[in-house]
Amino acid sequence: MIFAAEPVVEAAGGLLAHGVRGNGFSFKKGRLLSDDDVALLAASGCTTVTVARLEADDVGEDEAAAAMAATLAGDGIAAAAVATGRANLYAGVLGLLQIDAARIDAANAVDEAMTVATLAADAVVRPGQMVATVKIIPFAVPRPALARCVAVLRSGMAALSVRAFRAHRAGLVQTRLPGFKASLLKKTQTVTQGRLEALGSELAETLVVDHDGAAVATAITAQRHRGRDPILLAGASAIVDRRDVIPAAIVACGGEIVHFGMPVDPGNLLLLARLDGAAVVGLPGCARSPQANGLDLVLARLLAGLPVGPAEVAGWGVGGLLAEIPQRPLPRKQAERAAEVPPSAGAPQIGAVVLAAGQGTRMGPDGKLLLPLAGQPLLREAVDAALASQARPVIVVTGHRRSEVRAALAGLDVHFADNPRYAEGLGGSLAAGIGALPQDLDGAVVLLADMPKVRARHIDALMTAFTAAPPGSICAPVFGDRRGNPMLWPAALFAELRAIEGDAGGRVLLSRYADRIRAVPMADDGVLVDVDEPGDLAALAAVPPE
Repeated sequence: MIFAAEPVVEAAGGLLAHGVRGNGFSFKKGRLLSDDDVALLAASGCTTVTVARLEADDVGEDEAAAAMAATLAGDGIAAAAVATGRANLYAGVLGLLQIDAARIDAANAVDEAMTVATLAADAVVRPGQMVATVKIIPFAVPRPALARCVAVLRSGMAALSVRAFRAHRAGLVQTRLPGFKASLLKKTQTVTQGRLEALGSELAETLVVDHDGAAVATAITAQRHRGRDPILLAGASAIVDRRDVIPAAIVACGGEIVHFGMPVDPGNLLLLARLDGAAVVGLPGCARSPQANGLDLVLARLLAGLPVGPAEVAGWGVGGLLAEIPQRPLPRKQAERAAEVPPSAGAPQIGAVVLAAGQGTRMGPDGKLLLPLAGQPLLREAVDAALASQARPVIVVTGHRRSEVRAALAGLDVHFADNPRYAEGLGGSLAAGIGALPQDLDGAVVLLADMPKVRARHIDALMTAFTAAPPGSICAPVFGDRRGNPMLWPAALFAELRAIEGDAGGRVLLSRYADRIRAVPMADDGVLVDVDEPGDLAALAAVPPE
């Protein structure tokens, strides 16, 4: 590829290396300059321009990215249309991402111009979720280098695939001791049911028995006879040895202990066993909590029909110090399902910005975003909704109590942007958040961190409407006859959003571009509810969670 500055009058047929703006025109980098483009540039006073020209043995960036993506995509993965040398790959089914890491590494080592980035291996992915991206760095790559890279990726089964979860009807056996709280039994059942449902299975039966070997063995046998698989055992007392009550009960009814203990924290005291072809799992105490723990790793492989034994368990030590991250299967209510189909070719790329920098003085000097709601800081509701949606990346703008806000979101797949001028109003936060987004996005959803009833379904509905709307549209949620938040803004208005000052937020642009607003009807009032005063928070706390 030839890359050089040329006189404008000779630049036709070249690829524009850098964006150029003038009176009445804006040319993006990568544009194939036509004779009319050259004439317009010359008329604007431009004398030279840097262009790239493909040589005989070069392959253009889009063609190269498409070839790599097509070779990468295995079962359960769909590739979207290529643009600007990037091909994104999406999960088509709910399942576990399988990666041949050695071949991805080898492909990335062929030539610096060709790159593949993926989610972590064994990530739980949902339909429509991006799992990998191919990016060609320059405008073209040498054909021999592309051929070598494709050959590496083609040498065996597809390097990327999604192992779909199979629907299972699981059973749960809980034991109790004198004084054991009934509320804890109920919580364990609810949390276990949520874990299974997030992976496409169901909790078909729950039995509660005394913490006694014979009673546990009888319950396990009864569940197996009714076809439960896996059978999950939650003891009133944690398993501490292979000869403890629960392992002994498994052996007594004909089962086999496969492995006890795992290098995962939380989750060390997990037991793996088999009975008549079904998986039996002795749960660690942390499995009563919705936070990520070793059970999540085990369940994901079991429900995907993948082996779980000593070798797999031993391999979880690196990365086994867990934080609650979106790739783990859920266990909080934010795991609302994404759309059940992969995005259509060329689907717009939308980011999310959560404005969490404000002082919230009406709630007192400490603000409101860190006040508890349903057992977690108020701002987590908006952030969880963004993470459960199809918008990526998620940017959280911080300011007031910056370090505490960051600590409240530790371990989540978010990026932070700081607004040192947070006291001046929303304008500075908008500028910081929009400025932190990648340049190749088509739009961004802007969320307010004090709106705890916004859910992923609201965000995804805005994204669906944006896909069908005319270019440059602003998508606004509407419930009844009232317009709410969040708003989805097109990239064409990013520069103007960054220029807003004071506390007006995006209202000034809504007035300026009223003809571009597309109302998106919502089925509930979550897009209207915010927290401004202590009474608002108390009212929300009194409402049962969804």
